[in-house]
Amino acid sequence: MSSASQSIKVSAAENPTAKNHALLAILVGTLVGGTVNILVVCLQAGWVIPFYIAAGLIGKRAIHGGAGMWVLGMGLHFFISCIWATVYYLASRKLPFLTEYPLICGLNFGVWVELFMKLVVLPLSGLHATEPIGIQDLAGKALLFGLPVAYSVRQFARWPRRQNAI
Repeated sequence: MSSASQSIKVSAAENPTAKNHALLAILVGTLVGGTVNILVVCLQAGWVIPFYIAAGLIGKRAIHGGAGMWVLGMGLHFFISCIWATVYYLASRKLPFLTEYPLICGLNFGVWVELFMKLVVLPLSGLHATEPIGIQDLAGKALLFGLPVAYSVRQFARWPRRQNAI
């Protein structure tokens, strides 16, 4: 069998475009999931939500802040979204089923993100708040954030990538 007909697995270290695919997967997941999520939350609860996100870092005085606090809150929202998209991408490198079954894995991921944010991040934030966890919250995060991240990773960073040997 000639080497030209064999296919090999290509890692990110051997293929510089694999790194670009990873960044694209994370960026698209962050932008789509983060944008849809914040839009729906702001439409439901009001456009003051970014102030509360900023208050998680700054404290309660951020709630009455101006445009700078609102922008900080939006920036923090997308930063956190990027962290979660990166977590999903990195997990998909070790657990290929995350890209093979994006529907169920994305929904599950969104639920876990919501639980972690409500049970760990929010109580430790500058607000020191606790909120009840409702089915609507879990379903919203699963559909509006988990699915876009999972499908972004599936679309742009499939694993394993195969390439024909030359």
